[in-house]
Amino acid sequence: MVNIGPNIQLPDFPLLLAPMEDVSDPPFRAVCKAHGADLMYTEFISSEGLIRAAAKSRKKLDIFDYERPIGIQLFGSDVETMGECAAISTEAGPDLIDINYGCPVKQVACRGAGAALLQDIPKMVAMTASVVKHTHLPVTVKTRLGWDEGTKNVEEVAERLQDVGIAALTVHGRTRAQLYKGEADWRLIAKIKDNPRIHIPIFGNGDIDSPEKALEYKNRYGVDGVMIGRASIGYPWIFREVKHFVKTGELLAPPTLEERVAACQMHFDRSIEWKGPKVGIFEMRRHYAHYFRGLEGAKQWRTSLVNAETSADVLEILQEIASSNAVLVG
Repeated sequence: MVNIGPNIQLPDFPLLLAPMEDVSDPPFRAVCKAHGADLMYTEFISSEGLIRAAAKSRKKLDIFDYERPIGIQLFGSDVETMGECAAISTEAGPDLIDINYGCPVKQVACRGAGAALLQDIPKMVAMTASVVKHTHLPVTVKTRLGWDEGTKNVEEVAERLQDVGIAALTVHGRTRAQLYKGEADWRLIAKIKDNPRIHIPIFGNGDIDSPEKALEYKNRYGVDGVMIGRASIGYPWIFREVKHFVKTGELLAPPTLEERVAACQMHFDRSIEWKGPKVGIFEMRRHYAHYFRGLEGAKQWRTSLVNAETSADVLEILQEIASSNAVLVG
């Protein structure tokens, strides 16, 4: 078992769903949970937005019992505000609070939040201590190797954040300067795991897109588990496939056409329930290409789904796909 704090028990080598902006909402999380994700997080939530009671930020606090264990992820640039938001988030009833010190996008990092804190370790430590102080829940952190190639300071970060009370650490194997380009480097993640001072779980993130790679990285770098992000978009089966391969060494058959349609319809149904018909239909449009990638006639089906204006239209098209006998061509 992998333990986060006193009350969260995860299976050996747990699979975490990465918090992804405009992706990791409750409908998407429901599909990933149904296919084997062990621990999930909300989309990252702005501390400033929570303090202002912004509707979008408050909406992201929505969590459901079937998602557990689940963490609320926060980001911000002010130490006191982050502490206050930890208290607000705790009232929403998650299982843990996660701090984002890894987001590389300009809108976040250039405002002193996310990966920007990698340039100011004392402030990062103070912010983390403030969050720990303002919640009774386990606090975890997601970060990167460093700001750029010349400042890879994640080993120091791991020790200092553990010292102020975090219960687990996820490290993305790139610097902020790399964004999502190039190959993730897990060697520093392995060094953190091998550090005799470190006793909290260490999870690796970056480039896990197949069962084979997940097992290879488990064996090579010794991490307690892996976080999967982009590979799960439109392909929640990645979780069950990794679990099966790690356990048996055998690859599962890819999802059938019926399974693809069923997962897409589940996602769609949850989207309508949570967001309402208008927004739910609109925001699902970004997912169709992923669910039916490689399917014979995928472009035509995607165009039809994107142009559908009612729930009935979408469901009718999905049933057409399911009965089309279309095959995967790539």
